[in-house]
Amino acid sequence: MSLALALVLNAALLAALLPWLRREWRACGAVWRAALVAGLLARLLVGGLRDARPVSDGAYVQHLGELLTAQLWSEPASGLRSLAGDVVQFAGERVVYYGMSNTLFLAKVLALLNLASLASPWLNAVYLSLFSFVGCWQLARTLAKRLPATPAGAGLVGLVLWPSVAYWAAGLNKEAILLGSSAWLLALMINKLYAQVGVAPRPWWGPAVAGLALLCFKMRYFFAVPLMGGLLGLALVRALQRRGRAQRRGAQMLVLVALLVAGAAVAPEVSVAFRLNKFTSQVVRIYDHDLLVSAGRPHFAYADLRPTAASFLAHTPQAAWNTFTRPWLGESAEPQYVAAGLENGLLLALGALALAALVRGRPGRLPFALAVVLLGYCLLLAALMGLSTPNLGTLGRYRSAMLPFWLLLLLQNDYAAAALRRLGLGAPAGPAPAQSPDPVA
Repeated sequence: MSLALALVLNAALLAALLPWLRREWRACGAVWRAALVAGLLARLLVGGLRDARPVSDGAYVQHLGELLTAQLWSEPASGLRSLAGDVVQFAGERVVYYGMSNTLFLAKVLALLNLASLASPWLNAVYLSLFSFVGCWQLARTLAKRLPATPAGAGLVGLVLWPSVAYWAAGLNKEAILLGSSAWLLALMINKLYAQVGVAPRPWWGPAVAGLALLCFKMRYFFAVPLMGGLLGLALVRALQRRGRAQRRGAQMLVLVALLVAGAAVAPEVSVAFRLNKFTSQVVRIYDHDLLVSAGRPHFAYADLRPTAASFLAHTPQAAWNTFTRPWLGESAEPQYVAAGLENGLLLALGALALAALVRGRPGRLPFALAVVLLGYCLLLAALMGLSTPNLGTLGRYRSAMLPFWLLLLLQNDYAAAALRRLGLGAPAGPAPAQSPDPVA
């Protein structure tokens, strides 16, 4: 029975995947085809090779997923309750998780994937790597299609080809689901909001948006809430623009700030997790624990971080800076930190180029409201990660789910766009639709 179900599920996956790959291949030119092959193979190889025999967190969630799958087969009613609830019980052993536990949710995802993989960690890693890649590819293609005045290579580099993103957002990692769902969600929203007026979305658009938003939220809610809030603001700005309002940048900024203030006021009433004292205490608790286990490994520390709004605001600039720049080159001789230091040096150079372009009035043509949403999202997440994650290895993994959006911003300016064109990273083959006449950054 289990083998038959696995064969049916894998056949269904291939029936959906192969025609999609064929369509994407036919729609692209040589450079994009090479990126499709390289990006897909890189993620599948990293995920499959690294997690064929998972260790540490990967081994734990795979084991927990196998227990859930076994429960589904032996006691279907109990297994369904475990999948739907926050308490898991096996043979008298009771394991309790809170509703926001992304570890439990990942184990539930693996429990369902086990039905197709027959509990093979290697196949599960391939499935998650594939999901991550498809979500990133969808966003890169959507940006090139809906916003043809922007450099198509920016999405291709940040979402598909950037090495640390391909490494961390693959395999039995929460980042694989997080980045795949957030990128795909953003692709669906951009595809709708920047389509020609009167073009109705496909019937599956609403359920797909809801499902991807749920995945993103369950994987890491402090990534999901700012993203979904920003997308709500972007949708409001676009609705006003189509009615002949909010054409000026100041009006768009006012709408986004008003929505941010309203969300900050309402969120604590929706869940206790968003109340300021609860939130700051949780962040400091995570920071203290991470600092404790980082002894003897590269990390940074704050001398006087306290669970108060004033302390958080005071440390926010340094926290964001740490997220974008640490480890520095030479901070550690270990290969992973040397590679991260080189990456950070390149990010700093790209940041300096983007700032120079902004000062000279050549920031690119990304729509202003979208640029503000992405910038706010990246800066907020950088501050939160820098405040809660002093371990540099863990920080590099966490930021991989935000880094593609940061690169997307850094590569928008005219100088970066010219360099991308010289490298052959232009638009996909075929005529691109005209970009709607929105105010641009």
